[in-house]
This record gives sequence, structure tokens and C-alpha cells, in this order.
Amino acid sequence: MSITFRHSAGFGKRIEYWVAGLMLKEGIDVYMPLIDDNGIDAVIRRPDGTFIEVQIKARSKDIKMGDAALFAALTHEIRDNYWFVFYSERMETFWIMTSEEFVQESVQNRTGKNQGKRSIWFNGKRKNKETGEYTEHCHERFKKYIETDFSRLVTI
Repeated sequence: MSITFRHSAGFGKRIEYWVAGLMLKEGIDVYMPLIDDNGIDAVIRRPDGTFIEVQIKARSKDIKMGDAALFAALTHEIRDNYWFVFYSERMETFWIMTSEEFVQESVQNRTGKNQGKRSIWFNGKRKNKETGEYTEHCHERFKKYIETDFSRLVTI
């Protein structure tokens, strides 16, 4: 079965709603703007009444082997109270980081059409010596950002 444009074009929006649903199940107050002009997919009200903005980025299981957790060509400058939730469908993994952590850990393109934009590649790939097949793994330096719930977003 081939992947249709409609399926792939809607993937990001479907994941945004899925992630928001997971947050709601955890009892987090989540609000979703109708317009995404400022890179804000969700707004979360913390228990103390303050708010944070969240950008949700996801990679499909159908992308090229080795790119399961590659998030490239992102325009971003450090913003207060701004968080990223990255999700790799194939790796079934979430990475959660602040705006500042993202800027520290990402690389910034110095030349080319994406000059000034940032990329982060959470995974690498290895060839299994017995089977000859590749598997993907999280780079050691990014393991500290792996989360199994969204409590980091509401912890003050």
C-alpha cells in the first residue's frame, strides 16, 4: 500500500492532537491555538497558573532508515517559556527540551538555502552483523531528554 499525499500531509496535525490527548489523559490543562503562525502547537497551564508554549514535531515511521529522529531546517531563536516535544514514530520515543536546550544541542546551518536554520539528529543507525539489517538508536548525549510522560512540562 503506497503512502498517499493526504496521509503524509496530515501526519503532523494528527500527531499534535494525539500528543495533546496524551497530555489531557495525564491531567494537564492543554489549549490548542487555531492558527500556528508563531510555532505554537499547544499552550499548557501549569499548576501555579503560569503558561508555557509548546511546539510539537514528529517523524513518521515511513521515512528513510537512519532519519527516524532527524528534525531539520527549523527556524528558532531562544524564547522564554517555550518548549519542544519531539516524537519519532518508528522509535516510539519522545524527547522534551526547552528552547534554550534546543539551541544548545542543535546545529545551525552556516550556508545554503537553509542558512541560519537549526537541525537536531537524536538518532544514529547501526548495522546488525548477524542479520545485515540496520537499526536506529538514540545518541547517548540525547538520552537525558527522553521522557515517557509530560510531567517535565508542568514541573516548576
